[in-house]
Amino acid sequence: MAQRVDGRFEKSARLTPANGITLLRLLASPVVVVLIVVLGVSWVSVLVWVALASTDFVDGWVARRQGPTTSGAFLDPLADKFLVLGALGALALAGATGWLPVALIAGRELAISAYRTRVARRGVSVPARPLAKAKTASQDLAVTLLLLPGVGDHYGFVGRDVLWAAVVLALASGAQYFLDARRRAALSGG
Repeated sequence: MAQRVDGRFEKSARLTPANGITLLRLLASPVVVVLIVVLGVSWVSVLVWVALASTDFVDGWVARRQGPTTSGAFLDPLADKFLVLGALGALALAGATGWLPVALIAGRELAISAYRTRVARRGVSVPARPLAKAKTASQDLAVTLLLLPGVGDHYGFVGRDVLWAAVVLALASGAQYFLDARRRAALSGG
């Protein structure tokens, strides 16, 4: 493990506690999908979902204290996408929500991932914007509400309404990234 004298990891470090938490979230994503498909709305599903979704906050907190890494900047959004899109796909498969909001969110995620990959090849990092963080929080809340017994099974419209708000935030934050890119290109003359 590469570590600086002050106890913070270097940008190039790969094996860090924050990255370990992120990998846990990534590898456990299929468990959430299976739980949702098998159990649907249940306390087990919602508790596992909340535990895994909260690791996004935990790994960010750890990374800020021990030093963010390039590998973490790549893995964290990837783990978020796998977890959220897996859960949303399972919920759509179970009939708890429609496929359209899931497809819109997935399309946005693919477009932003492609953009980030392209600019990363030129050494440009694209940090998460506040609007994108609000998008992630609203997606997490929508999944929680759709899985929560007493809400998801009787008042599913609440979770679906929050999911549509997440779609709006996803599309708005995606547009924000592309507008930022255009501004950056105009300033650099390219």
